[in-house]
Amino acid sequence: MKNEHAHLTEVAVEAARIARSIDVEQLDVPNTPCGDWDVRGLVNHWVLYTSHGLEHRALRKDLPEELTARDFTADADWAQQYAAQLDRAVAAWSDPVVWDGEVDLGGSATPAADIAAMLIAETALHGWDVARAVGEEFRLSDAAAAYVLGVVDSMAALYRQYDGFADEVPVPASASVFEQALAHSGRDPHWTGA
Repeated sequence: MKNEHAHLTEVAVEAARIARSIDVEQLDVPNTPCGDWDVRGLVNHWVLYTSHGLEHRALRKDLPEELTARDFTADADWAQQYAAQLDRAVAAWSDPVVWDGEVDLGGSATPAADIAAMLIAETALHGWDVARAVGEEFRLSDAAAAYVLGVVDSMAALYRQYDGFADEVPVPASASVFEQALAHSGRDPHWTGA
């Protein structure tokens, strides 16, 4: 749990940095690596699941309907609110007991550590999506990137069944670990909005 929580913390800090880098005009950018979403739609998904969802899973609570329908970007200080919510989520996972047991996902019990791993990967992958769409780079240490790659590889087949990941994108042997994680999740590490 210690290494996983360190990776969670690193990914959350980087996600908050990217959020703070976004200008209000960039929320209307139509092209993102996530096909059907513009930046605003992608950011709302990212904020909901990687901060509120992350905390609620740790607390074993369902996401309230008012959160799932909310446009977080309607608030001028949404990025600061996201950073604060990420801090709460990271704090909620700081207790080793939270990593034990299971989380009920609508009638399907899943090990809490697996849920945390998926959400760490989601925070990084969608963080990269958002960063790329606004001309930024999502940066991770090699250790955190290797963790994300391991999570992606462990869940790729399941995610592809539900269209959560596209087919793997070929990358050269020289690709960084994070580029491999992106490619294995069906993202082109060299995507641009052009």
